Formats: sequence, structure tokens, C-alpha cells
Amino acid sequence: MANYAPVSPLPASGLAVPRRPLRQRLCIWALWLLVLALLAWSWAPAEMFRVQALFTDWRNMAEFGRAFLHPNFRDWDNYLSDMMVTIQIAIWGTTLAVLFGIPFSILSSANIAPQWIVQPVRRLMDACRAINEIVFALMFVVAVGLGPFAGVMALFVHNLGVFSKLFSEAVEAIDPRPIEGIRATGAGRLQEVIFGVIPQVIPLWSSLTLYRLETNVRSATTLGIVGAGGIGQTLYESIRSFQYGQTAAQVIIVVVTVVAIDLASARLRRALI
Repeated sequence: MANYAPVSPLPASGLAVPRRPLRQRLCIWALWLLVLALLAWSWAPAEMFRVQALFTDWRNMAEFGRAFLHPNFRDWDNYLSDMMVTIQIAIWGTTLAVLFGIPFSILSSANIAPQWIVQPVRRLMDACRAINEIVFALMFVVAVGLGPFAGVMALFVHNLGVFSKLFSEAVEAIDPRPIEGIRATGAGRLQEVIFGVIPQVIPLWSSLTLYRLETNVRSATTLGIVGAGGIGQTLYESIRSFQYGQTAAQVIIVVVTVVAIDLASARLRRALI
């Protein structure tokens, strides 16, 4: 708890207002100055000065957007079929990431595994998490060819790092007393994990899995751009051929599907926690 220096009551209201110590106030101001310095440093490289084009050239955006006002659902059944493939890619990628992510998350937890195991595993998972799914998709397209399997593997490897991070944080926040009680019975480390750790984190792990599944459906949509199957590939081909009516129809299907999955997963997460 922060220490506050007492001050005299305000004459008007008579209420004592706590005041932060000088050192703490200086740290806060230094933090704000650092944030402003970072924004100023990245202004020119990020070409933020071009923000004026949003107001001077808005007619160009309006002209481009007008082409999407007439969606063409002539091949809606094919679009739905491609959307189903995208969902299936996300389901398999998420499932594999969870299955392999559980042991890696245990090995990444500082309160379970020794540091000589935790640190190398964490760095490996950091590498999986730092590389975007599209990069992995390009690698797997080269290895296994075009199609949904490359998308599955791309989601799997990237989300392996994500799940290991999220799951290990949940493990490190558990109550240690059940584990101590199991250890007192003479149980081994594996029994401690199975009966002392897993029951405590299952609800949170389930909630995180549903959230990532929802996110992976959106990610799987973009993987089709590099040939990893699903509606993303169809969407990319429509954009390249300037078929904006078909593109608009596909975007609507993607949005409706993602919203439906979002609503369903939100309700399930509330039921699990």
C-alpha cells in the first residue's frame, strides 16, 4: 500500500485530501514524459503526419466504399461452405494448441517446474507466440502444399505459445495449499499436478480456450490470403479480380459468423467461470 503524506484539510469542504509523496509524483511524471517521448520518436517513422489525408481525400474512400453497397449473394452456398472450412481450421488449430499447450504451460510455471526448465521452455514459447500465423502459414504451405492443413498447423504453432503463456499464468496464481496437502501424503510431482493443479485451473483454462477459438476463427480467415484454405482464399481472389459485390457478400458472412461465435462463446465463458 502506498504511503501518503498527511495534509491540512481544505478550508472549503473540511475534507482531508491525501497527497502522494514527492518521489512517487516524480515517478508518475517521468512515466508520462517517457510515453510522450516515445510517441514523438515514432511520429515520423509511422508517417502519422499523413493523418490529414483522411480529411482531404475522404472522397476517394467513399468512392471505393460505394462499390461494396451492393453485395452479391449469388454463390452464397459456396461462401458458407468456405466459411465452414474456416471454422473447422480454427477448431483443429485450437484443439492441437490446447493439447500440447497444457504440458508446456506446466513446464513454464515457476511454482511447479525448476528454473532450468522454466526459462528454456518460456523462450521457446515466446518464439512461437512472436511469429505471426501468416508467417507460419507460408512455411507450412511450402512444406505441405496449399490447403486447410497448412492453416491448421499455422494456428497450432502460434497458439501453442499463446496457450502456454495464458495457462502458465493461471497455474502460477493457484492456491498452493491443496498441493501442499497432496505432497504431505507422499504423492509424486505428477500426482500433485493432476490432483492439485488441474482442478483449480480447469474453469479458467476452458474460458481462455473459448476466447482463443473465437479469435482463431478471425485469424483463419486471413490465412486464406497465403493459400491456407477457407473463405480467406475466396475473399482474396474476389478482391484481386475487383468483384466488390461478391467481396461484400463474403465479408457479411464472415462478420455474421464471428458475431454468432462471439455471442455463443461469451455465454459459455460466463457459465464456466
